[in-house]
Amino acid sequence: MNAGKSTALLQVAHNYEEQGQRVKLYTAAIDNRYGVGVITSRLGPQREVDTFERDTDFLAAAPDVSCILVDEAQFLTTLQVQQLHQVAQVRGVPVICYGLRSDFRGEPFPGSAYLLALADDIEEIKNICSCGKKATMNIRVDGEGRRIREGEQVSIGGNESYRQACGRCFYAR
Repeated sequence: MNAGKSTALLQVAHNYEEQGQRVKLYTAAIDNRYGVGVITSRLGPQREVDTFERDTDFLAAAPDVSCILVDEAQFLTTLQVQQLHQVAQVRGVPVICYGLRSDFRGEPFPGSAYLLALADDIEEIKNICSCGKKATMNIRVDGEGRRIREGEQVSIGGNESYRQACGRCFYAR
């Protein structure tokens, strides 16, 4: 989180479109931090896009485009990841997904686990822990900044609800 995933996605979309190519952008319908169907970078750029829900069929929804970009990909189902993999492999359409690997408990999101298993290529977008080391984990916090260790895997929130952390800080806090 807070590593620039949405910024990178919007830049990729811009690069394709600048070359006259059509792209299809998706974000999770449950992510309503900036409005439903909006990909927003904390740096400011934003764009209205299509949303996916648990029942979205990417094989049926995959239009004639040059690339499919998915934000908040941790919320994809395992079937949706398989569908997107099929779109990339059989139809030859690049599919680029941006999301978190694990939740605030250090457990993988099902969609992320399948993305890691099926992806042809994985590029990590780096972030920094408050101690200065590379952040690879996320910590959920309450309104007073105290760590929350239990709860539902999905709870939508931004900087007020989550902190990025390195492995050492994740286990120490």
